[in-house]
This record gives sequence, C-alpha cells and structure tokens, in this order.
Amino acid sequence: MLSLFDPLRDLEFSSLFVRLLLAVLCGAAIGLERSTKNRPAGFRTHMLVCLGGACAAVTGHFLYLGLHIPADITRLSGQVITGLGFIGAGTIIVTKKLTIKGLTTAAGLWTTGIIGLALGSGFYEGGLLGTGMVLIIETLMSRLGKRIRIQPEMDVEIAYDDKEALDQVMRYLKDQRVSVKSLQIHALKDQQTKYSAKLLLRLDKENDNLSDEIRALPGIAEVNIEK
Repeated sequence: MLSLFDPLRDLEFSSLFVRLLLAVLCGAAIGLERSTKNRPAGFRTHMLVCLGGACAAVTGHFLYLGLHIPADITRLSGQVITGLGFIGAGTIIVTKKLTIKGLTTAAGLWTTGIIGLALGSGFYEGGLLGTGMVLIIETLMSRLGKRIRIQPEMDVEIAYDDKEALDQVMRYLKDQRVSVKSLQIHALKDQQTKYSAKLLLRLDKENDNLSDEIRALPGIAEVNIEK
C-alpha cells in the first residue's frame, strides 16, 4: 500500500472528510462521462451513489471502532451492494424493438457504489484505481466496442401453403449463409394460407433483398420482415 495514505487510515475527522470528498469526486468523474452521453443516471446520481457507499462503510467502522458495538462492519456494505442492484435496474430500458439499453450505466452505478465503499473503508488505492479503470472502460473501451462487428438479426414471418415451401426457404437460407436462431410453425385455420412460420435470422451481412427473394420462392404467399 502507498504510505502516502497511512495518516488518513485512522477514523478521525480529517480522514472522514478526505474519504467522503474522494467519494464525491470519483462519483462525479464517472457520472460526468455518463452525462455527456445523455444516459439515464448522470452526474448527480453517480455522486450520490458513491457518497452513499462511502457513508455506509464509514458508519460500519464507526459503530465497531468508535462506539465499540459488537457489530459486523461488513453487513452495511453488503446491504449497500444489494440495494445498488435495485437502483441499477431502474436505468435498464427495453425498447420497442426489444433491444436493451442502460446495462453499462447500471453496471457503472453498481461499480461506483463499491468504489464508495472502498474509499469509505480507507482503501484509497482501490477506490482511485477503480475509478480510473471505470473511466477507461467507459471512454476508450466504448470506442473499441463500436468497431466490433455485430451480425444483424431480423424476425421473419412467412405464410405458405405447402410444407415443401418451408424446406425451400431453409435451403435458400443455408445457401445464403443465414443462420436460423429459432423457428416456430403454426397451422392456420379458416384462412387462405395453411401455415405460418416465424424465424429469427442472423445474417453475416445486410441483405435488403432478402424479403423479395424469399417471396419469389414457390409456395410462399407472404413475407413480413422486422429488423
């Protein structure tokens, strides 16, 4: 450990002030990055989460070391970590296209709270290093993540009259190197077409003509694609 922080590891007013101040500053640094990206939990939220974690850790130490109460000083910290899960869950949003947003913000809030616990416990090195690593992950790693190639997916609903028509569709998709992630087949009653199939496809590359090409296959009555 760094000897620089040794005078601040005792539970005194100066140490308390430094711990809470560092928690506010570290939370602000992480929250500022989130605010610039218009994320649900921003500047003040991260500051409060980190400060709350630090206060919980300091309180646990004070009860045990200051008041000499025979309490488990880790219990408060454990409850904070559990509670952070509920706060983070509020930032996760499922869009109309059934995509999930806010996972990074939720994970960042959870990590920020734990950083606050580290600082409140006097583990300055861990709190400061954790803050730096979070900022690296949320800035530099986000640029790297955008360069990762993601295979597009689409939902396809096909109406057809003959079972062999679906076999032709599957052969066509295999020739096009399109992966079928799921397949659901339903028999239609009192309708002109006999069957309906719902497929979740994963493509190697975008194919704007996929719908027209499937519709041109024999026995296919209708094709609906939702990306």
